[in-house]
Amino acid sequence: MILSYASQRDYDEMVGRSDGAAPEWSPEDFANMAQFMGAFNERLSASGELVETRGLLDPARTRRVAAGPSPVVTDGPYAETEEVLAGYWIVECASFDRATAIAAELNDCPAPEAARARAYADVRPIAEDHAELG
Repeated sequence: MILSYASQRDYDEMVGRSDGAAPEWSPEDFANMAQFMGAFNERLSASGELVETRGLLDPARTRRVAAGPSPVVTDGPYAETEEVLAGYWIVECASFDRATAIAAELNDCPAPEAARARAYADVRPIAEDHAELG
């Protein structure tokens, strides 16, 4: 699983609600990113490696449910959390190294420089059964 991360600030800048610390995304920036992601997903699909991919809405639309005798629900975003999961790809490929190489291709995604400087992705194997967890 390839996990990409962003912050509420990143989402705000993409839609023109910048706090002034970094420039807002232009319509061209957003279109270039969308075109890159579309082509990226098409290549993975054509190679047979793409199982599923989804982008997630901004953290302000998140709810956290804390466990306990009486679950506590908190609306996002969360001041103590800088990065949140922004989207994911589930890939089925030859090796962990291949999944890492796929994730590295995300570095080529066009975006304003400030957004690129904050971007990263994690690559994590998916457990096929409970025995792998222990």
